[in-house]
Amino acid sequence: MDMLWNGWGDPARATPLPDTVTGLLRELLGVQPREAAAVPLEEIDVPASPLDEVARRALEDAVGGPGHVRTDAEARIRHTRGKSTPDLLRMRAGDTADTPAAVVLPAAHEEVLAVLEACAAHGLALVPFGGGTSVVGGLAPTRRGGFVALDLRRMNRLLDLDETSRTATLQPGLRAPEAEALLAERGYTLGHFPQSYEWATIGGFAATRSSGQASAGYGRFDEMVLGLTLATPAGTLDTGRAPRSAAGPDLRQLVMGSEGAFGVITSVTVRVRPVPRVRRYEGWRFTSFEEGAAALRRLAQDGPRPTVLRLSDETETLIGLAQPDAIGASLARQDAGCLAVVGFEGTEEDTTHRRAGAADVLRACGGVLVGTEPGERWAHGRYSAPYLRDSLLEAGALAETLETATYWSRVPALYAAVRDALTGALTGAGTPPLVMCHISHVYENGASLYFTVVSAQGDDAVAHWTRAKHAANEAILAAGGTITHHHGVGTDHRDWYAREAGALGIEALRAVKRSLDPAGLLSPGVLLPAD
Repeated sequence: MDMLWNGWGDPARATPLPDTVTGLLRELLGVQPREAAAVPLEEIDVPASPLDEVARRALEDAVGGPGHVRTDAEARIRHTRGKSTPDLLRMRAGDTADTPAAVVLPAAHEEVLAVLEACAAHGLALVPFGGGTSVVGGLAPTRRGGFVALDLRRMNRLLDLDETSRTATLQPGLRAPEAEALLAERGYTLGHFPQSYEWATIGGFAATRSSGQASAGYGRFDEMVLGLTLATPAGTLDTGRAPRSAAGPDLRQLVMGSEGAFGVITSVTVRVRPVPRVRRYEGWRFTSFEEGAAALRRLAQDGPRPTVLRLSDETETLIGLAQPDAIGASLARQDAGCLAVVGFEGTEEDTTHRRAGAADVLRACGGVLVGTEPGERWAHGRYSAPYLRDSLLEAGALAETLETATYWSRVPALYAAVRDALTGALTGAGTPPLVMCHISHVYENGASLYFTVVSAQGDDAVAHWTRAKHAANEAILAAGGTITHHHGVGTDHRDWYAREAGALGIEALRAVKRSLDPAGLLSPGVLLPAD
């Protein structure tokens, strides 16, 4: 099944907002109903593909025939941009400015190399396309002329499972649920469950340094990766002979987070773990965000560490965003405080032990156990928030997210700075926006902050959000945060990433790109500023 072309996920799961919620949006945020419906797919005017016949035949030869090179309007539209709110607003308006010239579907590493060779010969840029879930402009290169979307869906196999070493080698186009199903047949799991889980791919996880909602227990995806194979215009790069090595800088780290700018990931070897026998999620309430953050820090630094650990601020708790299938259920509560979701996965013995130890820490920090219902409700609805965003957009609201991370000592200042920047920038539409935040991932030395914003769209929703995003990015850098914790750089964060990395750091990365991609064909303008 293809993802909704101008929204998120499965079209059958889209649900309109209840009248009570639309009424609150109108009263509290000044949201007005949309004046125009989204342009239907069949009515979008897509210019003819600029791909000439000679280039098309070269691409067809690379992937085994014409059936794996698509230039029809629907295929090209479905590979236009990603799933950020500006992306969706442009798609709903029928804007096809970033449409690829062709969609090419290789089935093997050798075919990817052949496609890269054909693109180099015909001056075509290329952007790898996995699940299409980018929310930072990672699928819209800044290049004039045609580019190819390299759809990796045919590269969707489990290549190897080493049960002695507990490693699995997966192809990049394998979607996360399919990977989990293949591993579960043998009793294993990756334990990687980001909000994009239902649609994102293995290659995309590695290319963007993804982080899943159970990262406190399983780690980030880049911590799971043991080896990668990269197809580049200059040849093949194989990384990862052993789980750890002192043989120079780790090239795996160079590939992870490269977002297609250095090459196309064609296989990923990852650590796997036994499927947990027990999963338990529960809710804890704290009187303030500061109090709850201190409790999470204690667990992250001194243990016992839960598998899932996240904390909503007062606003997000009041709205009920930690429970996406019950938005607004807490609005009547004035004593909502801050809700922490704490989850444990593993054996019965290990889970019981960690749960008891964590409870002692949480109580000592002022937490009150509110039972398993909030945690189980979060687990049930944790992939629903993007569908809610679609419903909010349809109702005329602007809804978007951004995230960052910093050291524990800087969390309060970063939290305040970003919240104030978003509030100030978005109040221009009339009524002040709703700005919510939660700590989504924790580490011994720091944590990530994930902000969700809902406001009126204003006269120009894309421009309105762009101003707010820029203000938030400036606040993040000024407060000592990183420009992205797990969404990636893309084109949206690129200019701030260049400031974070510094001129010398960017020049070092440019040197890598010149070695692996001398003609600059791969994802131009993504990750690195264009030469």
